Amino acid sequence: MTDTTMDASFRLTGRHVLWSILAFFGVVFAVNGYFLYAALSTYTGVVSQQPYVKGLHYNDRIAADALQQSRGWVVKLDVATSRDSLTLALDEPSKAPVTGLKFDGFVGRPSTAAQDIKLEIVEMAPGRYTARLPHLADGAWLVRLDGTLPSAKPGEPPFRYTERLWLKP
Repeated sequence: MTDTTMDASFRLTGRHVLWSILAFFGVVFAVNGYFLYAALSTYTGVVSQQPYVKGLHYNDRIAADALQQSRGWVVKLDVATSRDSLTLALDEPSKAPVTGLKFDGFVGRPSTAAQDIKLEIVEMAPGRYTARLPHLADGAWLVRLDGTLPSAKPGEPPFRYTERLWLKP
């Protein structure tokens, strides 16, 4: 037989059980509180500012994408090695440059709008649009450009271009 005697000086009381349960749930609540704080302070969960309105106009967006694809424009985005400018080259399928677009755009982080930078885009050469950039840190960046042709009819969708950049040291 094995000796399984307990120390006679220790007696489990209701206080021991109470403090054990309070300590257990205290740790659980503290960990949950930390995770809740971390989740709410890093990402709001908002994907779209007006999801209902965007949903109503979803078919318009599909038609705009089909129109843009039918143009067949060849697009190339280049960031200078010094990271002080970006250049958008825009050509017709026949290699003729697409000229005269007026662009609005921004560069920012994909995960937050806190670092969005509005771009002033100028046509430096036929079909070559350039924007000055502030210093961009390493990591993921999102470039979004909306261009309007001067000959665009009212209500005609703009040319939209979005590209994700990964800047390495």
